[in-house]
Order: sequence, then C-alpha cells, then structure tokens
Amino acid sequence: MKTVLDFLKNLGLARLIILGFFVFLCAAAILLRLNLAELLTSSLARIGMWGVLVLAMLPAIVSGIGPNFGVSLGILCGLVGGLTSLEMAYRLEGVVELGGGALFFIAILVSMPFAVMTGIGYGWLLNRVKGSEMMIATYVGFSVVSIMKLAWLFLPYSSPEMAWPIGRGVRVQISLANRGITRILNDFLSFRIGDVVVPTGLLLFVALCCFLMWLFLRSKTGTAMYAAGDNPRFAEAAGVNVNRQRIVGTILSTVLGAVGILVYAQSYGFMQLYEGPMFMPFVAVAAVLIGGASVKRATITHVVVGTILFLGIQVVAIPVANAFTADWSSMGEISRKIIQNGVILYALTQAGGD
Repeated sequence: MKTVLDFLKNLGLARLIILGFFVFLCAAAILLRLNLAELLTSSLARIGMWGVLVLAMLPAIVSGIGPNFGVSLGILCGLVGGLTSLEMAYRLEGVVELGGGALFFIAILVSMPFAVMTGIGYGWLLNRVKGSEMMIATYVGFSVVSIMKLAWLFLPYSSPEMAWPIGRGVRVQISLANRGITRILNDFLSFRIGDVVVPTGLLLFVALCCFLMWLFLRSKTGTAMYAAGDNPRFAEAAGVNVNRQRIVGTILSTVLGAVGILVYAQSYGFMQLYEGPMFMPFVAVAAVLIGGASVKRATITHVVVGTILFLGIQVVAIPVANAFTADWSSMGEISRKIIQNGVILYALTQAGGD
C-alpha cells in the first residue's frame, strides 16, 4: 500500500488528473462503440512520431535554457536534409538506386552539420539573453520559419517530386511514398496484437534515442550540464563553463529536432514545409511539461510519460468529440483545436512544476 501511495505521490496530482481524463476518454470511446483497436494503433504511431521531438526538450531544460520553443530551427535543418536526400536520389537515378532506408539515414547525416552549426549560433544568442530564453526562442522560431518560406522558393531543388510544375521553388507538402521512405521505421518488425498494429521499429528508434540521451547525461559532460542548469553559480565556482554547457544543450536539442522531424515525416508520409514547422514546438513543450517536467528540471521519464499522455489524449479525444457532435459537421475541427490548445494551456500553467 505504501509503495502505491509513494508512486502516486511521485506521479503528482497534475499527472493523475490528465491520466484520469485519458481513461475517461477511452471508456467513452468503448461506450460510443468506436474502433478501439484503430485508436490504439493510431496512438502508438503518434507517440512514436513525436517521441524524438519531445526528447529534444530534455537537453535544453537540463542545460538551463528552459523548454526550447525554438526547436523549429532544428526541424528546418531536418527538412533541408530530407529534401537534399530526395534530390540526391533524383540526380543519381539510373546510376545508383537508393532505397528508402538509405535515403532516411542520408537525410539524418546531411541534416547533422546544419543542426550543429545552427545550434552553436542559437546557443550563443540564448547566452546573450539570459532570463528571457523562452520568449526570445519563440520569436526566433517564428522569424526563421518565416524567412525559410522565402528560402523554399529559391533553394536549387529540381526533382519533379518536390518542385512546382510551374514557376520555381518547392511544394508545400512533399510525398515520400515514391522513394519508399514512408513508414520505413513503422513497418520494421511490426506485428499485430489482435487488430492493434505495433510499430516496433518506430518505437525501438525512439527508445534508442532515449537510451543514448540517458547515457550522455551520465557522462562527464552530461553531469557538468546538469550542474550548469541546476545552479550556475555553484557550477562556475566548481570550474564548469556554464555558457559552454548551455551551447552544448542547445546543439543537442537542435540535432534531436532535426532527427525528430525526419522520424515524424516518414511516419506521416509527407514533409510539410512553409507553415508546417511553425507551431510544432508547442506540442513538444506541452508533452514534456504534462509528463512532470518544469522549466528547470526534466528526465527521460517525464519525456515518456508526457508523450504517452498528451498524444494519447489527442488521438482518442477527437473521435469521441466527433461522435458527440455528429450533427454539426464543423464541430470536429473546433473540438480538436479546443482539446489540443486546452491541454497545451494546462501544461504551460504547470511549467513551474507545481
């Protein structure tokens, strides 16, 4: 009994409320005779899609810059890597045939240098505005996404799968199906439990990223990063270069953002440009905060719990809301926005960790 009470205490009242709401939605789905197996399949896929993007919040919070609302910079680097791999496949067509798995990992490798360089510059900027990181990060993210709207029109991509048939520039949404990248992780070692499809490869990739981050945070650099984020003055007195650790945390967050959007895109089947990356950081921040993180403290557990709760609620709540509002065709989308933004608002009110 004491163990159960300790577990509930560690979970926290906020998490219990969200978990209770999730259970209520699942019960409502059963009572409304919705396809629960389809909802569970979709939930597992959505959790895997967003897992790495939510994980990108961890090094940012640990290093002391707080939830990284500017992770859209890393997302843009990942999109550049993805477009470059598709362009490479087009240019080498007839010479070398690149499969979906090869193109996916080429996209990751190409995006890495961009993400590292962007993370260095972004980290330098955040060191100059200590105390206002979240506000500055939000505006930096919005600004760079807006600038990239122009860049998408002038970057030299000529593959017919990406370029507009008339004029110049790349399309708003680019399909990955023609190159075999779609669901390359989802379908790897996937299996069924009844009618529920488990995307084994996708979940294993997210688990691998979490494990590598867990190992890094227990290294000498990871310990220094913890110290710099937890108590900068004490860390400086102990000989830790706080500004450097903040930049390292920003680089890791940006790199994970680049990898995360490629994982998201292969599961979704499309790469979304222009407005696509604009509000993605809010979902990632909300998930990690719902998991129990604060603006100064986060763990792998917070990432996993928050991703499961937030994305699970998103998947189950929308069809339940649609079932209740079947007579109003426009209410489904309105309900989705109310639920998603309401949960994000609740998460932001819990940013202090109370």
